[in-house]
Order: sequence, then structure tokens, then C-alpha cells
Amino acid sequence: MNTTISIASRPAPRHPDAGSVPWVRYGLSALALAILGLFLILPLVAVLAEAFREGWQAYLDAITDRYTRHAMLLTLITALICVPLNTLFGIAAAWCIARFQFPGRSLLTTLIDLPFSVSPVIAGLVFILIFGSQGWFGGWFTTHGFPVIFALPGIVLATLFVTLPFVARELIPLMQAQGAEQEEASIMLGASAWRMFWTITLPRIKWGLLYGVILCNARAMGEFGAVSVVSGHIRGATNTLPLHVEILYNEYQFSAAFAVATLLAGLAIVTLVLKSIIEWRQQRQWENASP
Repeated sequence: MNTTISIASRPAPRHPDAGSVPWVRYGLSALALAILGLFLILPLVAVLAEAFREGWQAYLDAITDRYTRHAMLLTLITALICVPLNTLFGIAAAWCIARFQFPGRSLLTTLIDLPFSVSPVIAGLVFILIFGSQGWFGGWFTTHGFPVIFALPGIVLATLFVTLPFVARELIPLMQAQGAEQEEASIMLGASAWRMFWTITLPRIKWGLLYGVILCNARAMGEFGAVSVVSGHIRGATNTLPLHVEILYNEYQFSAAFAVATLLAGLAIVTLVLKSIIEWRQQRQWENASP
């Protein structure tokens, strides 16, 4: 009996992967934590320290100042206008791209990504070229008592542009991955288009939709570049929270500037928490849906 084992039949030697080597795993974890601490935790701590450097009363005075309150109100109004409009656009665009084939489909997808590739400052300059007092249509709007630039409409237009892709970009791959079988089945069973949307489509995309809305809202309330160009920096009139922080800092009111910045930092933290919760719920939903 031949007990010789051929070389070809021998199992290949196993090499430990990076995850099975303790020092590699611990080293990568330490590196990740160091980067998070340097670029996330340390700046947040610095903002909080500077905000309260002159005491609690100075902090309260800064965030309750009438110009700060007006900047907060203008920021909220802008977000309340832009987020619902971009939500409707995102759902419609995702529906068209994910469910239909039509001429210009690729162009529409490219145009949705345009705000990601164009500098917000350039976008603001384009709106000035179109709606400024010497622009193509700005003179007509100003003559009829509806100024666009250096007013709320210009801020809304600039914010709409920079926040345009967020909802659509979250929904398009999700709807493409889900397919249209359930929607087609509901239509064949006699459901109307609205009933199909509310009972089939919306429950399936709700977590992706919420994810996109949260990111859209965070960008709308924190946008600086495009809004800075079209607002005119008029204190108490066209200053949003990010612009108000810049003005306070340029006037050497450092403590007040950092105090107002804590409001935006709080928004960022809330956004991260909600984002993590929604990602967790999405993962649970996919795990439950998988066989």
C-alpha cells in the first residue's frame, strides 16, 4: 500500500490574517481612535472651552443676543423651506431614475451630482450673475419689489442648490436594489398610484429617506460658502448662524463666536446620533428581510 501523499494534494499552509494578529488589531484600533480624537473630539473640546472661557453668563448673553436670535430664525426658515422641497425632488428623481428608462436619464443623474462637484462659492457667483441688480433677471425682480440677492430668496436658492443631491442620492441606489416587483403587483391588483406609494413604496424607503433628510437638513443649516456670497452679510437681516459666527470672530468677539458655534456643533452631534440610529435600523431591516 502506497502511503505517499502527493505535494499537490497537501493542504496549503495557512497564514494568519491581519485581524488574527493582536498587535495589528490593537494598533489599527489605536490609530483610528487617535485620528478621531485629533479631528473630532479635540476641536469640539476646544470650541466648548472657548465658549465658556468668560463664564456662563457671557455664554448666555452671546446665544440670546438679538442678532444671534435673528440668525437662528433665518437659518431655521431656510431649512424649513429647502428640506421639504429637496425631499419632494429627491423622491421624484429617484422614482424616475430607478423605475423608468427614458432619454436623458444619464444626464439627469449627472445633474443631480453637480452640486457635489461645483464649489459653493462658484454657485453663489452664478446666482449673482443671474439675479443680481446688474444680472440677467435681477433688475426686473428688484423693480417689482422682489429682490433676490442680499435677501431671503437668494439664501434659499443657494441652499437649495447645495442640498439638492442628498435625498435623491440616498434613495436612487436603494430603490434600484429593491426592484419594482411589489409595486407592479399592487398595480395589477387594482391599487391606485397614490395607494401604492403610501402602502408599498414609502414603507420600504422610509429609513433611507430619513437618512437623506437628516443630511440635507444638516447641510442646509450649516452651509457657508454659497450663502456667504448671496447674503451680503447684513447683520440682523441676511446673516445665518455660520455667517454670524464669522462676523463675531472677525470683530474679535472670540468667546461669543465660539458660543454661537456650539449651537452648530450641537446640530452636528445630533445629526451623527440620528445617522447612527438610522444606519442601525436599516441594517436590522435588511437582516430581517434576508432569507
